[in-house]
Amino acid sequence: MIDRAAAAPPAVAPFPQARPRRLRASATLRRMVRETRLTPDRFVLPLFVVEGAGVTQPLDSLPGHARLSADLAAQAARQAYAVGVPAVLLFGVTDRKDESASGAHDPGGAVQTAIAAIKDAEPDVVVVTDVCLCAYTDHGHCGILVDGEVANDVSLEVIARAAVSHADAGADVVAPSDMMDGRVGAIRSALDAEGHEGVSIMSYAAKYASAFYSPFRDAAGSAPAFGDRRGYQLDPGNVREALRECALDVGEGADVLMVKPALPYLDVIRAVRERFELPLAAYSVSGEYAMLKAAAAAGDVDERAAALESLTAIRRAGADIVVTYWAKELAPWL
Repeated sequence: MIDRAAAAPPAVAPFPQARPRRLRASATLRRMVRETRLTPDRFVLPLFVVEGAGVTQPLDSLPGHARLSADLAAQAARQAYAVGVPAVLLFGVTDRKDESASGAHDPGGAVQTAIAAIKDAEPDVVVVTDVCLCAYTDHGHCGILVDGEVANDVSLEVIARAAVSHADAGADVVAPSDMMDGRVGAIRSALDAEGHEGVSIMSYAAKYASAFYSPFRDAAGSAPAFGDRRGYQLDPGNVREALRECALDVGEGADVLMVKPALPYLDVIRAVRERFELPLAAYSVSGEYAMLKAAAAAGDVDERAAALESLTAIRRAGADIVVTYWAKELAPWL
């Protein structure tokens, strides 16, 4: 009997027959053999939207970004689309907050108005909307409070109602980020009941209780007034729990899964990619962006090189889609 294992050539020829540096000898060769590529059509641009017209409120915590009224958000979306970025992710910012998060499903709210404006300006832009209650509650938590605690099942009805209001305004994709149990199923049922079977759900399936959200909470005005969100967001030490959350969301009808944050959780992105066949998104969050911006401003790193390396790592880990605050800058860089 032939020992095929013994007869097979080695997987890698020894030096000097093998010289991996040959394929690194020129920029052209390096491009030809590159395994992971960045292209603008893989990216989503976050936008913070407010009520009114002609409003721009620069964000010190997110250099280069601002809260925008619907008309200016439409302009930003059109500009991003022109350089190859196909989608935006909308976050509503408002001072009109109450215990029932009524602003989340207001047909005249900032998000609903911005959806319509963007679709009028550039119909082909994919409009994704963040679905959560934290920016609309007077306590800043992601659900409705009952006896001082976030009540999961009570919150589902309001979250689903918000998703339907976004779909009514013309959203292509709704993205629940609240981490309430059962919210994907509740949203899917509500959307279908209102004739929105074609609206997709991109679930923040593995959203961790992270220290990297601070600039975002400043931008969105969504910091909790008391306590924290560890009771419903994932523990940073857990991977198996994230996979369970993803499996539940797949079963409830999610169309896309998301891991958030991205860079500190590359292992989670890889684990989700290997386990599930749905498209996978990763959110390169505000803290990731702000850290590199600060380091670049101090002269410690080259912003362009560091951003491209970071985003390549996220794609290499397995993300099909990356939500990133660098989205508009990517096209000329690439």
